[in-house]
Amino acid sequence: MTLSSAAAVTDRLQRIPKAVRFGAAALIQLGLLAAMVVDRAEILRDGKEVTLQTQPVDPRDLLRGDYVVLGYDISQLPAGALKDQPAHGQHPVLFVKLAPDQSGVYHAVSVHTEPVAVKGAEVLIRGRVISGASCGPKSDSFCDSLGVRYDIENYFVPQGEGQKLEQLRNQRKLLVVAAVLPSGRAAIKRLLVDGTPVYEEPWF
Repeated sequence: MTLSSAAAVTDRLQRIPKAVRFGAAALIQLGLLAAMVVDRAEILRDGKEVTLQTQPVDPRDLLRGDYVVLGYDISQLPAGALKDQPAHGQHPVLFVKLAPDQSGVYHAVSVHTEPVAVKGAEVLIRGRVISGASCGPKSDSFCDSLGVRYDIENYFVPQGEGQKLEQLRNQRKLLVVAAVLPSGRAAIKRLLVDGTPVYEEPWF
């Protein structure tokens, strides 16, 4: 696009009434929000349920409202066969294969940089490396230990409930049931205390 054509487009946009421009911007924002809600509903509706053990984490950030910060046993993993392999960036995407134990809690079986086949009760969950992708001579290889986030680390709760749940989390009494799609995307579906649901995430 030339400077003259760009100027012409800018001039035309400026001729549009401000109310129309603001209305269009609001509609776009509402559309994006609706898309996010529908996307999350799809995960909760169609995803396979997996139960994850939480673990103690640092105190919550009081500036972000009343929510529980969640860490999982699968948040810190050995790199396995990925150790010393190229990481392709500081925060590469990983696919972690999970399988349940006799109690039904899922644990990591292996980590991969690409989706792999699963069978039976196994599930592949998608995460992103937040630490452990900067080893080797050029600091571009996987280390022997990987910190991974899955976008299920924060859960908002009613006002005043966060601290109680954090205490249960630190006592390893809090379990999370997540829904996981075949693509690996996950969302929190419910929280369990001693096997009893205490919070259920609505689809909408």
